Amino acid sequence: MHSFMGGGLFCAIVGNILLVVSTATDYWMQYRLSGSFANQGLWRYCMSGKCYMQTDSIAYWNATRAFMILSAMSCFAGIIAGILSFAHFSAFERFNRSFAAGIMFFVSTLFVLLAMAIYTGVTVNFLGKRFGDWRFSWSYILGWVALLMTFFAGIFYMCAYRMHECRRVVDPR
Repeated sequence: MHSFMGGGLFCAIVGNILLVVSTATDYWMQYRLSGSFANQGLWRYCMSGKCYMQTDSIAYWNATRAFMILSAMSCFAGIIAGILSFAHFSAFERFNRSFAAGIMFFVSTLFVLLAMAIYTGVTVNFLGKRFGDWRFSWSYILGWVALLMTFFAGIFYMCAYRMHECRRVVDPR
């Protein structure tokens, strides 16, 4: 049980770091504009070595930003619940922290999936047609890797919960 929780906690911490880095950096998309290379993230775009804030309030950017932030927050809450699940003291007998951590990691996975789907759909259908020579970049890829890490953290914590439940049924104290 503890090995599942340890593996889940490792995946969750790595996933949360990747979520924060992906959200904060400016390399979601790279493209060629007027002969020079440019890149953009969720908060800024950079051209010719100078970066500018994205001041336009475009719905898909706002939705992607919101879902990435919500994902990082729910992953962090899952990490706290996961750390507390190592402690065996419980004020609530029916509340299992490893189950709560697993649910929080799955919620985080759902949020990052929504963010990545929105960004991918708009980029491919709108921005991809506007810029001829473009590609997704490393910040975007980190978002997808974070999705996998939070999903596997949820799987590990649900396995730990199932092992705990099976032991409780076999060995009722």
